[in-house]
Amino acid sequence: MSKGLLHHIEIYVSDIKRSIDFWGWFLEELGYSSFQEWESGQSWKIEDTYIVFVQAEERFMDVQYHRCRVGLNHLAFHADSRQQVDEMTKKLINKGVTILYTKQNPFVGGADHYAVYFEDPDRIKVELVAP
Repeated sequence: MSKGLLHHIEIYVSDIKRSIDFWGWFLEELGYSSFQEWESGQSWKIEDTYIVFVQAEERFMDVQYHRCRVGLNHLAFHADSRQQVDEMTKKLINKGVTILYTKQNPFVGGADHYAVYFEDPDRIKVELVAP
């Protein structure tokens, strides 16, 4: 049993196709595999943890997500190395993804914190951090 470990995360999104396009390649780069697919969602899994993206219903789309409101601020993923952070940063830029804190990258969290921060299609902040 994996007591205390994260089982899954479920995120409602404004445009499921756009989110699948964005998250699919990124998660697969990190070693996740497609897990489940249905008309309004998809999930990816790594070991015993999975991440689910679901299309939000139209009636709940009147207020857009903002990471400074109550709720999720960001998702942070482990990278294998600083080299993986650098390679991913290049891929994100080539895909036109918004990179955050560009003046401080890759040391946004200080001299010992090597990471890239970026936004998904709904402007959820994502971090890839090296050991």
